[in-house]
Amino acid sequence: MNTFDSRELRRTLGAFTTGVTVVTTLDAEGRPFGVTANSFSSVSLDPPLILWSQSLKSSSYPAFRDAPRFVVNILADHQVPVSNRFAKSGGDKFEGVGYRAGEGGVPILDDCAAYLECEKIAAYPGGDHVIYLGQVHNLHRAGQRPLAFGDGAYRLTFAHDLGEASGTAAEPGSGLSALRAVRYATAALPEICQRIGQRTVGLAVWGNQGATIIRWEPSPTPVSPYLQTGVVVSLTQSATGAVFAAFMPPEVVQSVIAHELDARAAEGHPDTGNFAQRVEEARVHGLARVVGSAPSPRHKVTVNAFSAPVFDANGDMVLALSTTCEAARLPPDWDGDVPRALLACAAELSRQLGFRG
Repeated sequence: MNTFDSRELRRTLGAFTTGVTVVTTLDAEGRPFGVTANSFSSVSLDPPLILWSQSLKSSSYPAFRDAPRFVVNILADHQVPVSNRFAKSGGDKFEGVGYRAGEGGVPILDDCAAYLECEKIAAYPGGDHVIYLGQVHNLHRAGQRPLAFGDGAYRLTFAHDLGEASGTAAEPGSGLSALRAVRYATAALPEICQRIGQRTVGLAVWGNQGATIIRWEPSPTPVSPYLQTGVVVSLTQSATGAVFAAFMPPEVVQSVIAHELDARAAEGHPDTGNFAQRVEEARVHGLARVVGSAPSPRHKVTVNAFSAPVFDANGDMVLALSTTCEAARLPPDWDGDVPRALLACAAELSRQLGFRG
């Protein structure tokens, strides 16, 4: 007897990330049908066999049950709208979707990562689903990167050639480590947003003008609508800037820090040692913090922020992982759940990049 329910089973199966396909066919009257499926799998190379499964409750089940052939369209990563369209019941799913007629007139969708034209050679019962076995007659692989789905969300796919997988560290100062870190961290942002309690999270790198925000992952309730990329942040006034000041080589950041402190002093806001204290705290705790006392000029609300460094295999800081949230939703405690989770995410990214510190 099962000790779990269907919701728990679905959540557990979500740990297995898959590609996303739209399977298409024609009914006896020549009408096109299509359904989104991630149950697609290879079976055999000789003969070339694949399988996929369909719910018996699907409105298109009779069409696929009776059709002699189908096409598995493997979606590219820009085709989330196509996936969503064919995942819904009813309506004309092909309206506004480009396609051409393949073998037997079965639709082949435009701009997919790949497609396989198949003859249905068997169908097997599988509980509340039916499993179709198809023999591949024709196929095509395009250059687009495939769409992925896991843990109930669409995902981007990247080659896992970083850190441990590559076994080599980039030359210090070459920029390759930062590029690899950005690619890997970008793919991880939705999961990081979830792990820190559905709070806005951003990526920053050291650019030719200083610490620069290059990506935001807004939460379902983002900190504000003023999330911009390409923004150079202050080293002395922001958590993101402070983490660069704390963990980048002094010769890289010192001139920028001095310029900012001089400018603030000229405006009547001299530093009385608070900045040096924040930098030292960042080094002690492993991440930087800014506690808001008034509405942020950018976000128009009072915010608290934390920022954690990510290191490459050489031990160099290559990016900052930052979260900014309304002060009421983000307590400023160093050992709070959010900063600890953020620090763990940054450490995990660093390990993936080969850091052993």
